Amino acid sequence: MAGKFELKKSKNDKYFFNLHASNGQIVLSSEMYEAKASALNGIESVKKNGGDAARYDKLNAKDGSFYFTLKAGNNQVIGQSQMYSSESARDDGIAACVQSTPGATVEDQTA
Repeated sequence: MAGKFELKKSKNDKYFFNLHASNGQIVLSSEMYEAKASALNGIESVKKNGGDAARYDKLNAKDGSFYFTLKAGNNQVIGQSQMYSSESARDDGIAACVQSTPGATVEDQTA
C-alpha cells in the first residue's frame, strides 16, 4: 500500500519531508534543504530508490538503539529513520518504506 510524503517548511525557512507509511507512522525523514525545489528532488530520489531493499543501510546508534538510512545510487544519504528499540522493529521499518514508497503521494504543507 502506498504511503505519503509530507513536505514542510521549518521555522528557519528550510524545507524537509517525512515519508508516512500506510498506517500513518513516519518511517523516513529527510535532511533540511535550502530550497523547495531541492526538497522535491529529494522526494523524487526516495521514490526512485526507496522500493529497493538493497539501498538501505542497517545501523546501530551509540546508545544501543537501531536505525536505518536510505542511500541514492551515488551513495548519498537521502533519508533516515527514527530510532528503534530492536533490530526486528528497524527491519519492519525498512519493509514499511519499501512497501510505502512506490506510488506515494506528496502533500505540500508549505503554502
